[in-house]
Amino acid sequence: MAIQFDLSLAPVYGVEQRLSQRIARLLAPNPSAFTFRGTGVYIIGAGDHVAVIDPGPDLPEHVAALKRALDGRTVSHILITHTHKDHSPAAQPLKEWGGAPTYGFGPHVETNDVEEGGDRLFAPDIRVTDGQKIAGADFSITCVFTPGHTSNHMCYALDEEKALFCGDHVMGWSTSVIAPPDGNMGDYLRSLEKLLGRDDTILYPTHGSPITPPPPFLRALITHRRMREGQIAACLGRGDDTVPAIVARLYAGLAPMLVKAAELTVLAHLQHMTGDGRVAQDGARYRMMS
Repeated sequence: MAIQFDLSLAPVYGVEQRLSQRIARLLAPNPSAFTFRGTGVYIIGAGDHVAVIDPGPDLPEHVAALKRALDGRTVSHILITHTHKDHSPAAQPLKEWGGAPTYGFGPHVETNDVEEGGDRLFAPDIRVTDGQKIAGADFSITCVFTPGHTSNHMCYALDEEKALFCGDHVMGWSTSVIAPPDGNMGDYLRSLEKLLGRDDTILYPTHGSPITPPPPFLRALITHRRMREGQIAACLGRGDDTVPAIVARLYAGLAPMLVKAAELTVLAHLQHMTGDGRVAQDGARYRMMS
């Protein structure tokens, strides 16, 4: 099952764009190989009291644009899906400006500074848990814990629209990087299965366009990861038994700046396969169990 990625998002930076009755998005000017067109900051609420999901990077021009968009409204909640530097740093200047508390699963844990790196300065004012409800002026949000991309990754469901803000757990333009030690492939796959059990009608990733309907896309992501583990098993059978050797075989021609992310993703797969007994590790080398 091929993943139907959507690369059509046309970047319009620093301008609030209305997506639905209760959802608007403002795109930060931080495009990269890991952020696609940039960080999509979501503004939730149809009235004068709104929540902000993933305020984005602490770039002066972006923070200024966010303040302009929110001027005249009260920010009641600042919700963080996870603590990579393209998601959470602007929470602090936004909080200082508007006074809203920050919400998240917890502070950053471990990082290898792949992708945009970890925001070690962020700690939520209010720590949220799976299934917790957050009430706004004209909206209700349910917290959905989805570890895998990071250990503190939390999605947020807008109950009134059956819409899930999925951070980097699911992205419409690319697969997510799962980078140990904080990223965990087993957790990531279980979190994808968890979303399959929900009734969301649309997913809003922080990077890229909305995804609808969710189930076929989620199934394609799961199938892709299982296929990748089959390819890794074939590599081990051929004698490509180290992470660099597997990456060289499976990602031939990959841009140098993406090699580290590929190595960490392969490592995450190997850790998952080792954990369930399919693979054994001998130092830097791996082998299939008979």
